[in-house]
Amino acid sequence: MSLSRRELIASAGLTGIAAIGLNHSSFASELPDQVDVVVVGAGLSGLMAARQLKQNGKNIHILEARNRTGGRMVRKLTDSGHFVDLGGQWGGQSHHRFRELVSELGLETFPVYKEGKASLVWNNKNTLADVAADYDEGLLFLDSDQIGQTQEEVDKAKSTLKLYQELVKTVDHGAPWKTPNAVELDRITIESWLKRHSDSPLSTFMLEILSNVGGSGGFDAWDASMLHSIWTQAISPQRDYPESWLIKGAAGQVAELLTEELTDHITLNSPVICIEQDDNSVQVTDGYGRKIFAKAAIVAIPPPLRQRISFRPALRAETRSFLQRNPMGSMIKVLAIYDKAFWRQKGMSGLGIGNQNTLQFMADSSPPDGNPGVIASFITAGRAVEFQQLTDNQQKSSVLSDLAAYFGPDAAQPKELILQNWNQEDWSSGAFTSYVTPGAWTTYGEYWQEPHGRVHWAGTEASTRWRGYLEGALEAAVHAADSIRRHI
Repeated sequence: MSLSRRELIASAGLTGIAAIGLNHSSFASELPDQVDVVVVGAGLSGLMAARQLKQNGKNIHILEARNRTGGRMVRKLTDSGHFVDLGGQWGGQSHHRFRELVSELGLETFPVYKEGKASLVWNNKNTLADVAADYDEGLLFLDSDQIGQTQEEVDKAKSTLKLYQELVKTVDHGAPWKTPNAVELDRITIESWLKRHSDSPLSTFMLEILSNVGGSGGFDAWDASMLHSIWTQAISPQRDYPESWLIKGAAGQVAELLTEELTDHITLNSPVICIEQDDNSVQVTDGYGRKIFAKAAIVAIPPPLRQRISFRPALRAETRSFLQRNPMGSMIKVLAIYDKAFWRQKGMSGLGIGNQNTLQFMADSSPPDGNPGVIASFITAGRAVEFQQLTDNQQKSSVLSDLAAYFGPDAAQPKELILQNWNQEDWSSGAFTSYVTPGAWTTYGEYWQEPHGRVHWAGTEASTRWRGYLEGALEAAVHAADSIRRHI
């Protein structure tokens, strides 16, 4: 099993090397010749899978394309001397694996601030409302009696959302193609379904929010099928409040602490370009032609990035076709940092929802004492693509204008404004997860989690529980590590 120099140069992986200016700096001084398991990708899922295997006595090594670990879980020290998360940050009520890991690592958590009213900006009108005590009885996460809409509009929206939730209940979590009426649901986009079943702008907007921001992947309602939409809400339900708690000092610490445990087993700046295998072993080759032999491999990177790797023997045709229909959503994270959480003094929770041009959803991400004040938001899907075309001044103006619409003029004067464009990250290439295009689940999806011989899959995209969340990354890591332990 070997690659020629010509094949190395021709492979897709080397395209990214010049783009990010790779060098040979790494944690490990040299790559080992042979280990039990090679892990591709040092995001949360890859780190956790490696940690699990190491704790079970396996000799592991991680190859990471970036010059850092953490993947989409990374924190930044602000000018005010506080840490914020540029990527994943929240834990949810049923995120048991994440909470257990955070506790094991000795980190402290605190609940997301929810006291006071949420700010709804609907058609340029600002309305303050309480968060709904019952998710299914509310609209836009809010008390439907307080959102300034007629009872007729509220009833129409609730009727559509009830129909949607009835579909969610029918989904086969592990095999969405087995869902009743799967083919029909997979061939119709979310937008087309809404045109048939919703005559309410409120319910239409709600399903668009679930596509754009709600853990599904930063895509528009015309990008994915209804089957994919209801599957994401079945396995990553917004009704379970997945943005319930935060970590003191930012969630990025988790990846940093896992990295400290595994430092001697990590090589950075090492994009994998080929994985070959026979009946006895796998051979993993990076962009410099360096090779590691192992008994098995875990590939813990998003589906589009898996396509940069040459597999020998090749992936089955259905798997390749499914990967091709798993693009990353578009996502820009916005962090507005203030001296203090001034909205709290106004009786506002910092939760904002609305149909503004740029910002649709935001939440208070401040430390418990509100010092500094931090609002986290997102620019997603088509909005993100349009936003990227603006000048820096236009981008800043657009964000500040929307912040002011939600929280008043003080919101237009942050001490620091951070725009983290994940679409420009070469080794992420988009949002917090991928989405599946119409028709792909029922045509190609049957083998999406099946190992490729000695190659197993991890990453949040490989999970059937809380996909698109940090919890999903851990779920996939544990599943991959358990699978390998059973086979080697």
